[in-house]
Amino acid sequence: MQKALRKERPAAAKANHAADLRTALDWLRGQGDLIETDKTVDPDLEITGLQKHMDGGCPVLFANVKGKPHHRVVTNLFGDMKVINKMFGWKDDAERVKKLAYALRHPLKPVEIPQHDAPCQEHVIKSPKDVNEHVVAIRHTTYEPELTVGSAIRCVTGEEFDGGSDLGYNRMNFRWGNVGTFQISPGSHMWQVVNKYYKSKEPIPITMCFGVPPACTLLAGAGFDYAVLPMGCDEIGIAGAVQGAPIRLVKARTVNAMALADSELVLEGYVDPRDRRFETKESEDAGVQGRFHFHPEWAGYMGKAYKAPTFHVTAVTMRNPKTKPIIFALGVHTLDDHNIDTTVREAAIYELCERLQPGIVQNVVIPYCMTDWGGCIIQVKKRHQIDEGWQRNFMAAALSCSQGMRLAIAVSEDVDPYSMDDIMWCLTTRVNPRTDILNPIPGGRGQTFMPAERMTAGEKQWTASNTNFEGGMGIDATVPFGYESDFLRPVYPVDRVKPEDFFSKKDIENARSRMVGWVHSLARTGR
Repeated sequence: MQKALRKERPAAAKANHAADLRTALDWLRGQGDLIETDKTVDPDLEITGLQKHMDGGCPVLFANVKGKPHHRVVTNLFGDMKVINKMFGWKDDAERVKKLAYALRHPLKPVEIPQHDAPCQEHVIKSPKDVNEHVVAIRHTTYEPELTVGSAIRCVTGEEFDGGSDLGYNRMNFRWGNVGTFQISPGSHMWQVVNKYYKSKEPIPITMCFGVPPACTLLAGAGFDYAVLPMGCDEIGIAGAVQGAPIRLVKARTVNAMALADSELVLEGYVDPRDRRFETKESEDAGVQGRFHFHPEWAGYMGKAYKAPTFHVTAVTMRNPKTKPIIFALGVHTLDDHNIDTTVREAAIYELCERLQPGIVQNVVIPYCMTDWGGCIIQVKKRHQIDEGWQRNFMAAALSCSQGMRLAIAVSEDVDPYSMDDIMWCLTTRVNPRTDILNPIPGGRGQTFMPAERMTAGEKQWTASNTNFEGGMGIDATVPFGYESDFLRPVYPVDRVKPEDFFSKKDIENARSRMVGWVHSLARTGR
């Protein structure tokens, strides 16, 4: 019998403290990882302004929200990856990537519970007049003319998703009471669903869930990695594998769709891909798409207002209003947003490389400066001469299979992939500009969220159909096999001495407080 090529390990220890958002916040509180305030906060600019002040810090819970007496708001929930690693039982970032890759292959089937047992249906409002009364819309910047609802997670299951389940984000703006724009990224899972039903007379039933189990939030960020997560995959099942227990689903009250039962609040309804409306009044008055600012984008630039399909809300269900349902108000282009969008994505690229040729890829990292879907760093270990070149196959595959990726960098096992200083050192000292810089897919399909790509539309409207993709860039910064001794890094004997044996704790703290940047990585490894 053939032996397995790789050892399989469970995705995570059972994490009951992450089964729903409230339980997770209670656990965070007990760990000392939650900041709370009773001061009234305004969703218009103040929430994201405060989040940016503490970007990368621990989660923040606002108990009192201006104009929303029956809601609470949490933000920065995924801002500190160390907190997330601890929540799901991952010892470090590298282990997280491998265990998530395992979860991608071993989904845990969700379970359906009765409607009367579903926390998200303790209170039901059918045919709401104005959805904005029941959710918390926010404004990120003064550049935006209107507030946005951007933190809900769509839930598409069953026939609409070829028998699987899909989780993802879609920004909404309810300009018409119970009807709002529903922005869909070209090429995304929801885009695939809409294309499937575009010519059908029936709209697409879905639910939009707020305040979901943290593992579902992670899977909702898994966009544009569809070679590993194709249409028909079970993202809700994968979320169950991540948290170590099945995700609970419940039938919606007014449409033929399922909702995440442990959500804080759910919008039920249907998407009409043929009823397209402008996202803002400003763009509607001008009658132009892709020119006026609206909602920041993951690439770190201001987004644009487009003409989008619409979401028609048939019901709002929620936890008991007296308990103040919690809305996760996600600020775009924050570490919070970045960690959500890249956690599963790193694992998917790792899995893609493993499927191409097992045992070579060591890690995949997407640093903040590579802006979510914009790039990745692939760490490899060449075991023998025949492995030479696979790093280029990996980069070409990642650039081809991940819509919107513009830069992939391959590095060797002696490099700290979490240190951009180490990466820049490799680019400076290991790359031959004639042979190691690759442009494998010019003319392919990218995304419209990069200004450089939007500009290719010229005087036409800056939409996906008018945008050209210049092609991604791969950079091979690995050590050529057989030349390891010529690229030998000096390793200082940090393992042979202990500063504590020579200096006081105060002296050590004084010295280390002056260490900035790359020296932290070098001091840790001795290089």
